Amino acid sequence: MTHHAEKTGEALKQRFGFLDIKVPRERRVFATTPLDKFLEVLSYAQKELCFSRLCTITGLDEGDNLSAYYHISHVEGTVLNLKTSVLKANPKISTISDFFPAAVISERELVDLFGFVVEGIPPGKRYPLPDGWPEGQYPLRKDWKPEMLGDKTFSMEGSL
Repeated sequence: MTHHAEKTGEALKQRFGFLDIKVPRERRVFATTPLDKFLEVLSYAQKELCFSRLCTITGLDEGDNLSAYYHISHVEGTVLNLKTSVLKANPKISTISDFFPAAVISERELVDLFGFVVEGIPPGKRYPLPDGWPEGQYPLRKDWKPEMLGDKTFSMEGSL
């Protein structure tokens, strides 16, 4: 019997031959797409394959690149982990809030913690770092060290 994850992987491969797709186990699909095709693949997964829930977005510092995994799920329990990458020197990605309005909070995390530039994100408060956190300090980048803050200390109280 073919599992939903295998069917999803096959449908993605048939539609987008350029995708790197892995189905390591039941209900898990990993697909990597170039940034210029990302929104097209995401749209197809949502509208045609019925991946209708955004679970979260995970940022990664991979040296010269920043990557984002968009974890979206199907009502049958399959999770599609769609990855795209950008150069750390030009970390621009587009918001997916038109597809998943709740994505904004995870996109704000990518901005605050990794330094992504999320184009089209609606205006709002930063998250999760406090308002006074210095610009250009991205605490989840591999090259960031706490001593880069100097003598500044921060309280998370009242930051939400």
